[in-house]
Amino acid sequence: MSTQSTRGVGAGPVRWRTAMERALYGPDGFYVRPGGPGPAGHFRTSVHASGLYAGAVARLLRRVDAELGHPEDLDLVDVGAGRGELLAGVLAALPAQVAQRVRPYAVERAGRPDGLDARIRWVPEPPGGTRGLLFANEWLDNVPVDVVQDGRYVLVAPDGTESPGPQVDGPDRAWLERWWPDARSEGRAEIGRPRDEAWAAAVATLERGLAVAVDYAHIRGARPPHGTLAGFRGGREVRPVPDGSCDVTAHVALDACAGPGSALLSQREALGLLGVSGARPPLALASSDPAGYVRALASAGEAAELTARGGLGDFLWLVQPVGTAPWPG
Repeated sequence: MSTQSTRGVGAGPVRWRTAMERALYGPDGFYVRPGGPGPAGHFRTSVHASGLYAGAVARLLRRVDAELGHPEDLDLVDVGAGRGELLAGVLAALPAQVAQRVRPYAVERAGRPDGLDARIRWVPEPPGGTRGLLFANEWLDNVPVDVVQDGRYVLVAPDGTESPGPQVDGPDRAWLERWWPDARSEGRAEIGRPRDEAWAAAVATLERGLAVAVDYAHIRGARPPHGTLAGFRGGREVRPVPDGSCDVTAHVALDACAGPGSALLSQREALGLLGVSGARPPLALASSDPAGYVRALASAGEAAELTARGGLGDFLWLVQPVGTAPWPG
C-alpha cells in the first residue's frame, strides 16, 4: 500500500483520537483501503467464528418482528458491517417469508465488496426512520478516542512514539469524573465520550425496535488501571502504531453508552437466551444417528467458542429498546 498519505510524513504528534481517525479511516486507512482483506483478514470476530452467531441474530430479529406486529418492511441495520458477512448469514438463516420482508443495510465506510447479496443496501451512515433491529458488532471499539495518562492527553507520533500533552479539561474531564474517576489524575485510560455520542446518534435513527451493541468492554468499578489501547494485524496483537498498517482499538466503557431502558449482559447470557448452547449432544445419538451426532458435536464446539469464559463469551451486549418492550424481558 501507499503509506505516505496515511502516515503524514513530517507530521508532529497529535492526540490519539486524531491519529486513530487518520490511521483507520483516512486515505489508505486500515479499514477503507481498496482491495484490503477486511476485518476477517486480521482478527476473528463472533461473526467469523460460527454461523451460529448469525442464526442467533436472526432469532433476535424475529422477536423484534413479532414485537412490531410483523410489518411489511422489517429493517436490519448492521453498523460496522465489515464485508457484509453478518447480514448475509442472517438472511440465509431466516425463513423465506420473513427474509423477503427484510430491508438489510450495511453501514460501512469502506467500499462495497464484490459479489455481495444484491438485497443488501451499502450506506455510510445508519438510515433514519428505521423499524426493526440495529446491530453493531465490534463497531464501537473502533470509534476513535483520546487517551489520557496522569491527567494529561497522550500525544502520539506517526511511528507510535508517545509524549505528554495538555491537561484534560472540559467535557472530557467531566466524562472521566463520572465514568472513570480513578483516571482523573493518575493512571491511563481511554475517554469514551465519542463512543457515547456515536451510539446515541445511531440509536436516534431507529424509530422503533431494538438497538444492540456488542463489544469487548468494561464497566465502572472494574476499569483497567492501565487502559486497553492495542493494535492487531494478521491475527496477532501488535504495538498500536497509527500509520494505517494495523487495527488500532480499545475496549469500550459500554455502561457509559447505555440509554433509557438499556440492559447489559454477557455474550454468554445473550446467546444462551437465543438458543446457542455449548452442551455436548447425548452419547445415545452417536448410536441412533452417527452423522447427526457428528454435526451436533461440531455445533456444540462452535457454540462453546462463542460463549467461552475468558474469550468471546465475556463480550458485553448493550441492548436498548426504542418504543418496544425490553429484551430480555
